[in-house]
Amino acid sequence: MIFLNNLFAIFRKEFDSYLFSPFFYIIASFFWLVSGFFFWFILSDNIQKVAQLEQQGISVSLDLASEFLNDYFEVIISLLLVLLPALSMGLYTEERKRGTLELLATSPITNWLVALGKLLGVVAVFLVLWSPIIFYQIIAFSASQPPLQPSVVLLANGGLILLSTAILSLGMFISSLTEHSLLAYVLTFILVVFFWSLDLVSNNVGGVFSEILSYLSLFKSYSPFLRGVLQTETICLFLSYIILGIFLTTQSIEAFKK
Repeated sequence: MIFLNNLFAIFRKEFDSYLFSPFFYIIASFFWLVSGFFFWFILSDNIQKVAQLEQQGISVSLDLASEFLNDYFEVIISLLLVLLPALSMGLYTEERKRGTLELLATSPITNWLVALGKLLGVVAVFLVLWSPIIFYQIIAFSASQPPLQPSVVLLANGGLILLSTAILSLGMFISSLTEHSLLAYVLTFILVVFFWSLDLVSNNVGGVFSEILSYLSLFKSYSPFLRGVLQTETICLFLSYIILGIFLTTQSIEAFKK
């Protein structure tokens, strides 16, 4: 019970620090504006293409909902390359700036608990940002013909949340290394681009090395979720990155104590 109370206290502190920060509303405004625009643009573009083909007398058997889901989430993932490092960059840099990191490092609460609470807090903030997108999807897919299987939409969203949590966890580790938020942002962005590029590199090499890079690529591992395919190894990969980020963060704080 004490464990859960401490975890919730850290989570609440982190979550509130975002919601009461003007920076959060700047990020939220940017994300909602851009994601909303692309939602409208991609949906309208796909509908217009089908309408033009039908006017020309060309019969099409296009699963418009699936096409839209794939196109839109590809754009969203590109947007997350910019957004997620901004969310994670202040998790520990602010503690260093305020001089409270040493208090955290030497407190009776374990570093694992602190890292987990902070990660849960920033993931909850991401869910707040993501909630309007879910609402958009409910409206669009409820009217789609042919209807899109709910499991596909759930897996696409659930996989994206897992992917984002993995990136936020690694970003949390980067933020524990410096007191400069901008530096933490840049390093996390480079790290995210690195994982994105693994997909491209794996296509240009052969043999076992290609398979290893392909498996380690977070973004390529996410693609089965968009097809409504749930793969155990993909979930294990995401969870491994999440645990790795927490572990590296605790080791960084341990090194800070010494």
